[in-house]
Amino acid sequence: CFVGSGVPVVPRARGAVARRRVAATRIRRGGAATWRSCAAETAAVDTNAGEFATTTRKVERLYDTYPFPPDPLIDEEPIGYNWRWHYPSAYAFCTGRAPDGGADGAKPLRILDAGCGTGCGTEYLVHLNPGAEVTALDLSASALKVARERIERSCGKEGVERVTFEHRSIFDIGDVPGQFDHINCVGVIHHTPDPLRALRALADKLAPGGILHIFVYALYGRWEIMLMQRALRLLQKSDKSAGDFTRGVDLARRVFATLPEGNRLKEREKSRWAQENQRDSTFADMYLHPQEIDYTVASVFELIDASGLEFVAFSNPRNFDLSRLLKDDAELLATAEALPEREKLELVELLDPESVTHFEFFLTKPPLRVTDWNDDSLLRSASATISPCIHGWPGNMIFDRDYYPLALTATQRAFLDAVHAAEGNPFPVGAALDSSGANTDCVRALVRDSVIMLHENN
Repeated sequence: CFVGSGVPVVPRARGAVARRRVAATRIRRGGAATWRSCAAETAAVDTNAGEFATTTRKVERLYDTYPFPPDPLIDEEPIGYNWRWHYPSAYAFCTGRAPDGGADGAKPLRILDAGCGTGCGTEYLVHLNPGAEVTALDLSASALKVARERIERSCGKEGVERVTFEHRSIFDIGDVPGQFDHINCVGVIHHTPDPLRALRALADKLAPGGILHIFVYALYGRWEIMLMQRALRLLQKSDKSAGDFTRGVDLARRVFATLPEGNRLKEREKSRWAQENQRDSTFADMYLHPQEIDYTVASVFELIDASGLEFVAFSNPRNFDLSRLLKDDAELLATAEALPEREKLELVELLDPESVTHFEFFLTKPPLRVTDWNDDSLLRSASATISPCIHGWPGNMIFDRDYYPLALTATQRAFLDAVHAAEGNPFPVGAALDSSGANTDCVRALVRDSVIMLHENN
């Protein structure tokens, strides 16, 4: 499973108790499962405890066999920059402004990497958030062993001392002390027997005003994967190799090699997934996973609404921009834009399923105050810093946090030069406006494009 910049993150699960299934019923289809809406909340009828534990053991065995992600260990800082793992950038995305400091401006920032796998995300969380206390939790002992070595080699003694490694299930997270300001849980809950219960467990560990980044698979964009998963289960049932992931990888590769050219499943694998699936661990995670639930826009929001948390935003908003699909017909675009917000998101999913292979989004536990900077006097009273997530600065052509090119106007460049002169310290917006000749709309555009972060001056 992949997020944002394409850095893979591993899912995990364990535990057993009853739960409530709110407004959604899971329908198993081979290995994967989909969701259908229900009219009302169902009674607390639950996965059998034995089945729950059996599924958990299968998931653990997969990742002990193939620790995931398989990214190589390095003796330097990780390559690239995923802003979702940089707390100030993620917080600014959610609230419109930079955080004051730690959770309350004094205590160290606390970050949880729930389902850390081999530590690829943990590595970034440690590097990008100096001074933060990071807890890395995973079900697989083999994956955690790799994660610990990764942090030791990449982050050094100081980094390792800031990380606490927890060998436990997401369902046992209640035993981890305290709450967290930032929780990263990417590619995890959709591989548990009970995603809602897993999300609620995370909600309990999220501090008020904290942010939680979640990633789950999408049904329509992974349709061919689901079909292959089901086919492989039938074949492994026939040759009595069910549960043997090594034999399963060999079997799956033989199936793809044997299918005729033009076969829909084979073509989708070649065009979308083959490069990353060269490694057996990635291939097994995709096609042989013993537990997977895929979502639609509707079922994602059913899950969120039942969790007790509040939706903030998708962290890949460009993907859900209707104009990229309907811009050539202004009337049709206007008709689509008139839909309620969730139905607009659903429309993108239906019209362009290949682009929606997953859902990634931020949730929060209220209260989370949002600043929109529409008031000119409030904006002028703020201070600005240049985002560490942009690339190519200083220069007139830069790349934004998602590596999209952005050409700066002369006025924008002059404003940024004034901010840049502060050498990373917040610089008064009013002073930068006066010296550059820029107007407040210019500043708002830079905020919208995440080129700068604004700091409130109380």
